[in-house]
Amino acid sequence: MAACLVVGAGDGVGGAIARAFAAEGLEVCITRRARNLEQLEELAQSIRDGGGKARAYGVDARSEDEMIALVDKIEAEVGPLEVVVFNIGANVRFSLTETTSRVFHKVWEMACFAGFLTVREAARVMTPRRRGTILVTGASASLRGRQGFSAFSSAKHGLRAVAQAAARELGPQGVHVAHVVVDGAIDGVFSRSNIPDIEARLQGDSILKPEEIARNYVWLHKQQRSAWTHELDVRPWTESW
Repeated sequence: MAACLVVGAGDGVGGAIARAFAAEGLEVCITRRARNLEQLEELAQSIRDGGGKARAYGVDARSEDEMIALVDKIEAEVGPLEVVVFNIGANVRFSLTETTSRVFHKVWEMACFAGFLTVREAARVMTPRRRGTILVTGASASLRGRQGFSAFSSAKHGLRAVAQAAARELGPQGVHVAHVVVDGAIDGVFSRSNIPDIEARLQGDSILKPEEIARNYVWLHKQQRSAWTHELDVRPWTESW
């Protein structure tokens, strides 16, 4: 069976992407840090309960050795990777003078370096087959820096550059690389805890819904290579941009 790897899966976008690809008949492999493995297994079980196939892996995506081993394990025990999604956020807010070197470096590791490792390892197994899709989740921070987000914006800018370089290199080898700019508040635990009128905003479609975001990831994977999209932005119709 063909496999889909989602690096950075939780209750929001990552989980919705995993469910969407499971519904397409792929066996989804979802990852988070090992300390979150119990929560991740709950997501995998919910996918299995819905008729899909899913496996959970506790992996630090910043570790080169762990990412190499993960991709090798999936290829050997699950099946060929047809889709790989990098979906780690690392969105933190600090003023410039309060951003420590530790914070800056950690955000870069999570949002940029881990993305590089994911894309590289996906390319390693996809290019010999001359097929596959690599999807990278970006944000408005991928396009512009804002006050309070020097670490996050620089990491997301770097991740976008990795995706662009990979698309130019891997496209002629049959591998589709796309970068998705997700711009706006997203329905989930954080939004429901911090946006007082979220139910009204959801009714008015002014909050991004994870399942609708996920539809775009599946659509990108299904694109015919004569008309591949590299960068796609998704945002609510009311979002100011």
